[in-house]
Amino acid sequence: MDLLERFSGRLAGLLLYVAGGAVAAMMFITTADVVLRFFRMPIPGTYELVGLLGGIAVTFALAHTTLVRGHVAVSILVRRLPSFWQDVLDAATALLSLLFFALAAWQFFDMAHGYAAGGHVSQTLELPLHPVLYAMGFASAATCLVLLSQAVKRIRKAKAK
Repeated sequence: MDLLERFSGRLAGLLLYVAGGAVAAMMFITTADVVLRFFRMPIPGTYELVGLLGGIAVTFALAHTTLVRGHVAVSILVRRLPSFWQDVLDAATALLSLLFFALAAWQFFDMAHGYAAGGHVSQTLELPLHPVLYAMGFASAATCLVLLSQAVKRIRKAKAK
């Protein structure tokens, strides 16, 4: 296992813990809001907090999901190909996905920069939105590292054949 693979794996694992914390916070806030509504004391901004935490949960879990190949893949035709071509297609898919997530990271960072410059905040709690967007950009960049690692691994495997 090379350095890139180890680093991206550890980073993906760390981000997965953050994603899990975001999901736990979403559950806690939602449950507390429901219970407190019974006593006519709802938590202000629950909807926007859950929305922001949902964005964090999804983007931070993507790197680990990519690492363990937990995404949906239709491979009925690919399985019938020789292993060399399977590796080539896997590498090409990883590189195309890397391009997509690089564009997503760039857009998150660009949007965060614009929101920071414009002073955009959430409607109810008036929380600054740019830190969440920067975090989502960072998580997308981490997914790029995982995809790069997978592409390199598949290319090396295909070259060895």
